[in-house]
Amino acid sequence: MTGDFELRPYRTADEDAAIELWRQTWQQAYPSIDFHARVAWWRERWRSELVPNAEIIVGEQAGALIGFVTIDKTGYLDQLVVAPAHWGSPLARALVDEAKRLSPAGITLLVNKDNARAIRFYERNGFEHAGNDVNPTSGRPVLKMAWTP
Repeated sequence: MTGDFELRPYRTADEDAAIELWRQTWQQAYPSIDFHARVAWWRERWRSELVPNAEIIVGEQAGALIGFVTIDKTGYLDQLVVAPAHWGSPLARALVDEAKRLSPAGITLLVNKDNARAIRFYERNGFEHAGNDVNPTSGRPVLKMAWTP
């Protein structure tokens, strides 16, 4: 499903939809992990870390939340989430372009090394490999990526 969408700033009323979209998207990307079991943890992280410290831009279509991006004051992109039905649509690029607009000095991010689809997407959008790390929460190996204007 593709089509017209609009980007706008996150509102508190978007919380439930954003959390469910996160769960659905990550469950699709990693079906062997139980993301239902992680929702309470994610809601706490969303409320205590992301909402107070990052600008959040959402993609909306026909009144439904279909994606979001978070970018903090340091230029760290913590989350780029796009509903699986919109994978391959212009939405992800529009959200990354908005993050670039909000962080014109540059952006860094971590992406799971086994997420080849996401790595290819970031490479196509001007991000370069900037090292290796380990996700402190999951213990998974991650690739540092950076965009500089």
